[in-house]
Amino acid sequence: MASKTKRPGTGREAGEEDARWAAVVARDKAFDGKFVFSVASTGIYCRASCPARRAKRENVAFFDTCAEAEALGFRACRRCRPNELRRDAHHALLVAEACRRIESAEEMPDLAQLAATSGISRFYFHRMFKKVTGVTPKAYALAHRRNAVRRELRRSPSVTAAIYGAGFNSSSRFYENAAEQLGMTTKTFRSGGENEVLTFAIANSSLGSVLVAASEKGIAAILIGDDAEKLTAEFKKLFPKAEFVTGDRRFAKSLRRVIAKVESPETPFELPLDIRGTAFQQRVWRALQNIPLGTTATYTEIAQKLGNPKAVRAVARACATNSLAVAIPCHRVVRANGEMAGYRWGTERKRRLLERESSARGKSPRSR
Repeated sequence: MASKTKRPGTGREAGEEDARWAAVVARDKAFDGKFVFSVASTGIYCRASCPARRAKRENVAFFDTCAEAEALGFRACRRCRPNELRRDAHHALLVAEACRRIESAEEMPDLAQLAATSGISRFYFHRMFKKVTGVTPKAYALAHRRNAVRRELRRSPSVTAAIYGAGFNSSSRFYENAAEQLGMTTKTFRSGGENEVLTFAIANSSLGSVLVAASEKGIAAILIGDDAEKLTAEFKKLFPKAEFVTGDRRFAKSLRRVIAKVESPETPFELPLDIRGTAFQQRVWRALQNIPLGTTATYTEIAQKLGNPKAVRAVARACATNSLAVAIPCHRVVRANGEMAGYRWGTERKRRLLERESSARGKSPRSR
């Protein structure tokens, strides 16, 4: 078997060198942080996406780290700054740290405190936080405490103890928006959702049976399957103590709008949603809703977007627990190698949904 050719003095295979050069030619940001390249004629080194005028191939050498390039006397490019974090990565780290401070604080840090800790202005911090997470710092803090109250209500001896245990410094502040924060009253929540009314109906689609359920707040579940009875059982397991009502003609309009979204993904989805989950799950689901029609993202990309690149498995679990098929497009998330990966309602349905979205957008599914 023939041995693989390596570039003299690099220890790397020629194919790897060629791939890196192709990334430089394309100014591909996906390779930033994976290697740097030096230019012998200028004495500088750059990241793969550097927008400066392209150097001649014979003057270019590749290094795995900035330190290796600097050890040979090359200076960091002042334009692309390869020895610094990319702005979006830096912002993600700042936001991740702010989220940790919010979650660990006994009282919600005000915007000025969060911004000062990050070393930037209040206005810029607020805009940066919302861009990365999809919500304002205040909304994130309220979502975190709302889920803390959910946990405390299940184990505390009283509602008051649960409220203070979750970090609210007065019960009145919590009760002002209790129903909005829990999706129901505290009494109903403590009884496991007992007396909550959910309307549901099932219709056929080209992907199988589709169950749609709604609370007073909005659509609470969209489930897809092959068997209507199994779908109904799955739905009732999600809301074990709720009261179920079969949808009437009025509800049929909502059902038809969901089916239209399944069949024609370009159809706008304007129905209100009753999204239930932890603060982290809701951050993941908001990120999924921001993936453009006809494209995909990887679990790693979503984790990085949330400022927590190590949370890939947690992102995957959040996708797997999504109960709002199509409305929250978890089918648009794929593995790093582009494979379909798992899907709560079957990989074949996932493939068909992506094909439809691709057709609607006029190009094949691809990673962003």
